[in-house]
Amino acid sequence: MDRRQVWLALALLWLAGFGLRLPVLAVPPILPLMQADLGLTGTHIGILNGLPVFLFAAAAIPGALLIARVGALNAVIVGLLLAGIAGSLRGFADNLTWLYLTTVFMGAGIAFMQPAMPALVRAWTPQRVGFSTALYTNGLLVGEVVPVALTVPFILPLVDGSWRGSLVFWGLPMIVIAGLMLFAPRAPASAALPSRRWWPDWRDSLIWRLGFILSSVNGVYFCANAFIPGYLTNEGRADLIGITLTALNIAQLPASAIMLMIAGKLERRVWPLVVTGLLMLVSVIGIAFSASGWTVAWAALLGFVGAATLTIGFALPAMVSAPEDVGRVSAGMFTTSYALAMLTSVVSGAAWDIAGDPRWAFLPIALSILPQVLLIGTIRFPANKT
Repeated sequence: MDRRQVWLALALLWLAGFGLRLPVLAVPPILPLMQADLGLTGTHIGILNGLPVFLFAAAAIPGALLIARVGALNAVIVGLLLAGIAGSLRGFADNLTWLYLTTVFMGAGIAFMQPAMPALVRAWTPQRVGFSTALYTNGLLVGEVVPVALTVPFILPLVDGSWRGSLVFWGLPMIVIAGLMLFAPRAPASAALPSRRWWPDWRDSLIWRLGFILSSVNGVYFCANAFIPGYLTNEGRADLIGITLTALNIAQLPASAIMLMIAGKLERRVWPLVVTGLLMLVSVIGIAFSASGWTVAWAALLGFVGAATLTIGFALPAMVSAPEDVGRVSAGMFTTSYALAMLTSVVSGAAWDIAGDPRWAFLPIALSILPQVLLIGTIRFPANKT
């Protein structure tokens, strides 16, 4: 692959990463408008927020089948189109059934993309797996921030304050990115061509270990966003909710930028995930016992180390699997990790209810970090080969 093709491949990886969360995070800024228009209850909103995470787990294996049938690149294109079209169609929902159905298809499109991304990284940049993974993870994190930051001040005025128009708008970049992927370099992607093997080998403990490791950061991120508001409200510090959640999410961006510079040096090493795991644990404990300005600082640290952890975790399948197995190993890892993240959320909520104190929700969250620290040492990294 010549230099121009390398730059093209890297640019497309970033854009595809940008699309991995864009339509999901387009919803939170307009939830009050949707709630008023469609008469959504708290339960309806909980289901709407939980559906994409459920699909990330449930549709990851069908994503591996898609990769086996059409190849990783085409799987990403299909996922982008499905997520973009379904994400836009949410804007035409006039009832819960339509809203849920389009959200399911949107989540499935993203789930198809997730196991294909490590396969593309391995195919296009086999000698720079860490850097390329950090690059598309940076795109993912930017894709989380952009709709949250721009929807209310810019996009809603552009569409006359319509939440429907906003959802249609945020679906369009996905379709544009899918079109750009048609210009992707083809020759080096032969390593990501269809493979007959697509079903994860659930007898292989590697898949389970990878899933448990990635579930740590997934569970912490989703649960922190979910339980910090209730915790601070209960402690009489509702005034800190906005700045704490902003710190948690914005702090991911500088971490991702740093990972772009040093990810290659952290490849195939155990200690980075041990260190980030311990720092996440300290951060969660700090949040649970502060309810003050320190909560903001702990949340920022949690977001920072979480982004670094996510980058390393996403790269693991491409580092430990044969090229033809990256897709199915990734699918097994994503299925396990997101399912465990949902379980952590449920258990944390139950701990809150049983104890009658939202502080207790952070105990299962803290415990969910331990697999990352304890299991990464069991992963054996083969030599870096093309």
